[in-house]
Amino acid sequence: MSSIIFPPDSATLANKSTFSERLSQRLFTRREVLDPVNDVLWLIDRGAVRTLTWGEDGTFITLGYWGAGDLIGYPLSKVNPYQIECLTSVEVSTIPAPLWHQYINAFVAHIQNSEELLNILNLKPISLRLWEFLVWLSKKFGRDVEQGCLIELYITHQEIAEVLSTTRVTITRLLQEFETAEMLLRYQRRIILCLPNKQLRIK
Repeated sequence: MSSIIFPPDSATLANKSTFSERLSQRLFTRREVLDPVNDVLWLIDRGAVRTLTWGEDGTFITLGYWGAGDLIGYPLSKVNPYQIECLTSVEVSTIPAPLWHQYINAFVAHIQNSEELLNILNLKPISLRLWEFLVWLSKKFGRDVEQGCLIELYITHQEIAEVLSTTRVTITRLLQEFETAEMLLRYQRRIILCLPNKQLRIK
């Protein structure tokens, strides 16, 4: 599953340079929630966040994961409640509403990422859904290492289960099966995907 990535065009880069003095930067700590404001967007310069909501029973529903280069903000969603939580320390540039039109590539990328994740969440069986989710994470937060692709974002089994609408026990079992099949490795609480281009074999 691949998404079309629109690199920043010269106009966007020029605009960001031109308005750099007017764009304010903000720092957030891990687990901090971004302010619920409706007249600004944030461009992530460093770090990772997740967007989420929750049901009447308090169950969290993860809506997306976002990293460097992604545009986030409360005006991008009509979901209520809606929250943006920092998964790491995060640095963002504040984009006021009058400048939103200059970030069309980032808007398009946001839509593409959301639809790609939505497609993954509807895959069956759950083993395929989990594998494709890991591949998706590796594209956003991975870097090449000797053994494969290291997903640098730390995500718990429970958080994966919340995204994929399953149980923590199921995620733990499937990850163990993937590891036995040498499809992934564990490294300092992170995951290295070893076979990103091979067909899923676990049933």
